[in-house]
Amino acid sequence: MYQPGTRLSWSGRVDSVEDYDAFRWHQWVEAVDLDAPAATGGRGDFGQPRYAVAIIGFASDEGVRRNMGRPGARRGPEAIRRACANLPCSFDPALRLYDVGDVVCEGGELEAAQALLGAKIAAIRERGWFPLVLGGGHETALGHWLGQRGGSGDLGIVNFDAHFDLRPYPEGGGSGSMFRQIADLLAAEGKPFRYLCVGVQKRSNTVALFRDAERLGARWLLARDLAEAGAALAYPAIDALAAESKNLLATVCLDVVSSAWAPGVSAPQALGIDPETLLRMLKRVFASGKVVGLDLCELLPLSEGPDPTASLAATLVFAAVNALAAEKGWDR
Repeated sequence: MYQPGTRLSWSGRVDSVEDYDAFRWHQWVEAVDLDAPAATGGRGDFGQPRYAVAIIGFASDEGVRRNMGRPGARRGPEAIRRACANLPCSFDPALRLYDVGDVVCEGGELEAAQALLGAKIAAIRERGWFPLVLGGGHETALGHWLGQRGGSGDLGIVNFDAHFDLRPYPEGGGSGSMFRQIADLLAAEGKPFRYLCVGVQKRSNTVALFRDAERLGARWLLARDLAEAGAALAYPAIDALAAESKNLLATVCLDVVSSAWAPGVSAPQALGIDPETLLRMLKRVFASGKVVGLDLCELLPLSEGPDPTASLAATLVFAAVNALAAEKGWDR
């Protein structure tokens, strides 16, 4: 279920092979096998403490299938990598980019795949790297959380999503239940559920889900209010969650964005938020300095031609990596 990193998706334009300022991501990404000894690797010396962003995919449609959504997200990690390949290296070379491969969900074994993703995230964190997780259905977020919970202390969740994803799961979890699963796991341990959902659509969530969100102590902002007031409406809620939490996990379901810009998702939203609003809010989350991981989920890539949804995902990845670099004074 684990496929080590390769460079198969990383190719593109080359402006220079010597001048780092002309480099693009495909020239800087290194392929890594998380199961190999930590002291082995390519250009970087993995035995030395060096900050890196570790890109890991979660190739899964099983959660979306269980949720009766439109499949295709298992091809998302590959599409996002390809969309990122020509991004410029707008950060100091002290920041490394590692592609550590994919966890692949086969034969409906979602729970096993999520557990394995959690183990790989934990391995990434143990090496001091930042996990950048490419889904896959939004069930990716549960595996991501499982890998973060052990080493991240009090963990708040900021979810950019049209849906609460707090559905009951009597027959097993899926892409609409993972935050309910997290809430239940935390409740069993007597720990608080700190969860903010930004971009919620009233048309896409039942009254029962709003009721359950309130009962669980979730916080949310409606897409329609963000459309009227802009990104600044979310800043106080983001800042409050950051103040209460030792660390933050950021997760993005791309269906939070209007289908005018993000048609390639499992559940397109005609009146979703606009990309610039999402980008501003995501940057605000990273400005807290507490983000320990990011996942982007539910991209259904086009088979040919320009893919606006993949391009949007790459833009969000670019902003996140640059924010991490700026936090360390490594932006250029």
